[in-house]
Amino acid sequence: MSTPVLEAPGKAPGPQRNGRVGGGLLDPRQLLTSLPDAVKKLNPATLWRNPVMFIVEIGAVFTTVLAVLDPSFFAWAIVVWLWLTVIFANLAEAVAEGRGKAQAATLRAAKRDTTARRLKNRTSQEWDVVGAPELRQGDFVVVEAGEIIPGDGDVVEGIASVDESAITGESAPVIRESGGDRSAVTGGTKVLSDRIVVEITQKPGESFIDRMIALVEGADRQKTPNEIALNILLAALTIIFLVATATMQPLAIYSKSINPGVPDSLALNANGVTGVVLVSLLVCLIPTTIGALLSAIGIAGMDRLVQRNVLAMSGRAVEAAGDVSTLLLDKTGTITLGNRQASDFVPVAGVTEAELAEAAQLSSLADETPEGRSIVVFAKQRYGLREREIHGAKWVQFTAQTRMSGVDLGDRQVRKGAATAVMKWVRDQGGHPTDEVGHLVDGISGSGGTPLVVAEKGRVLGVIHLKDVVKQGMRERFDEMRRMGIRTVMITGDNPLTAKAIADEAGVDDFLAEATPEDKLTLIRKEQEGGRLVAMTGDGTNDAPALAQADVGVAMNTGTSAAKEAGNMVDLDSNPTKLIEIVEIGKQLLITRGALTTFSIANDIAKYFAIIPAMFAAVYPGLDALNIMRLASPQSAILAAVVFNALVIIALIPLSLRGVRYKPSSAAKLLSRNLYLYGLGGIIAPFIGIKIIDLLIQFLPGMS
Repeated sequence: MSTPVLEAPGKAPGPQRNGRVGGGLLDPRQLLTSLPDAVKKLNPATLWRNPVMFIVEIGAVFTTVLAVLDPSFFAWAIVVWLWLTVIFANLAEAVAEGRGKAQAATLRAAKRDTTARRLKNRTSQEWDVVGAPELRQGDFVVVEAGEIIPGDGDVVEGIASVDESAITGESAPVIRESGGDRSAVTGGTKVLSDRIVVEITQKPGESFIDRMIALVEGADRQKTPNEIALNILLAALTIIFLVATATMQPLAIYSKSINPGVPDSLALNANGVTGVVLVSLLVCLIPTTIGALLSAIGIAGMDRLVQRNVLAMSGRAVEAAGDVSTLLLDKTGTITLGNRQASDFVPVAGVTEAELAEAAQLSSLADETPEGRSIVVFAKQRYGLREREIHGAKWVQFTAQTRMSGVDLGDRQVRKGAATAVMKWVRDQGGHPTDEVGHLVDGISGSGGTPLVVAEKGRVLGVIHLKDVVKQGMRERFDEMRRMGIRTVMITGDNPLTAKAIADEAGVDDFLAEATPEDKLTLIRKEQEGGRLVAMTGDGTNDAPALAQADVGVAMNTGTSAAKEAGNMVDLDSNPTKLIEIVEIGKQLLITRGALTTFSIANDIAKYFAIIPAMFAAVYPGLDALNIMRLASPQSAILAAVVFNALVIIALIPLSLRGVRYKPSSAAKLLSRNLYLYGLGGIIAPFIGIKIIDLLIQFLPGMS
């Protein structure tokens, strides 16, 4: 399997089937449609939550006043680009939220004004018709074919086929039935057949779709601890640069007094220009790039999960997924295909494999279980035996009671099934199974397989080796997890011998055999005591305690309401394997934030060394040696830096939404990559960009 890479997919919402995870390409039209929202976000009551951009807005207001009092081309050019800097920052967040709003529009189509037939009580046949918003927890409603399920709940009576395409994007209907782990239904989905009674489990206004709409729109997105810490750091850097910039005013006045021959513009002391220049310098030096994109990065991380049909209940859950160091994975359906399949025919002495295969296929024709069908297919593929029409046969269906299937064809009687059941049948027919059969059965069981014995009348022909097949590419996937420093643990109800065989084949780091809900909870707590973050999946009520305890608990949408309430993520496709993709998306979020933070800080350092020498070279000629870009004048240097500072934000919006390209590797390699690629790039880019803009500015009127 090739190394999984977090690419950018095309459409959203709805599941993608290419096996890759991505964040979606930026449609240029989104910039235009999101522009009104970006302008609305100029409201200080909204912008103050982003201290860096709030300072920039205050600076833009201040320079606007100065430009009105003492107008000049330079002053007004600075004013325009400072306001554009704030708008571009707001645009990044507005585009990220706009993508979520587009997805929310699809979800709202599933949330419509419907009526519900509310039963007097669970056993009553009488009901009254009420609006769906009037339903309360504990109400029972009856829903028949063609009707919309009015609210979230659990099926307590009946079985039905349900269309959940409005939620999952998957057109194939699913079965929902009372009891078990496939009883949960979601409001807004449609019953296609039969009749069910649903117990409402939601509170008014807190339905699954209500929460999805709020979350994908970003309305309920809480800042994560890492975001809060980074915001504090950015605010601290802003204060430091604010103090440093403020000291330049007296320095400029002093430089003019000791160098009276220096022009005002070069001494930064021209009438009305000093304030504009100092604000411009401050905006260029504070970490505006990451300050502008930080919120968009977080929203886009949740958006990438929604595109994979995973609903994260909070941004903290997405971030925790990136820090996970232990993955607990169910064996069935996640690591293995879930259905045991025939992998070998082992005949006893005196019987050929072809004879055993023919008898095994014949006795399995009446077995409709997945195991029985796999035997028929395996015999066909291995020995060219095809299913054929057999007349006059008496078929013996497989049942849980007999644990056998077979056929009576005239004098010929063939049976296949569990070892104890078939050997008892042989004895009842007057036969005597040899010790060889017991050794074959024990050998297959010891290797982690399931033995099925095939017999014809009074003698045993051999044993079929059924194997729980590990999904293709899982070993490579777990190797990638290991390279990322993630420990994988397989959880199964199998005996330790079978569990070890499958764990060795799959390549997981450890396994928990004969697992009970209490065992899962104990294992999670043990891992967390060692300082690890744990992720797991589950779908049953018995998984709820472990899902609640795990740092990342992914509940299957097909599971019970208790499981979905306990977890902090819900997989709408109910695909247990997706836990691995969730971890990759979480890591991509952290890597993107780290990469753009590195770029932003390196960017500011470069701008500092690019601008200051040009500004003060006339006052302090020794600084001219550091003016390696040979900028035309202090004014063109300042304006070029302000323009570059604004444009780099708009240029990085696609990267913040799509996410940095991600390949599984160790933390040390990721750090090195960030430092070399984004750190070095952040230093080089301003020198090139500011120089090009400076050359263009020289052709503008009023700048010569």
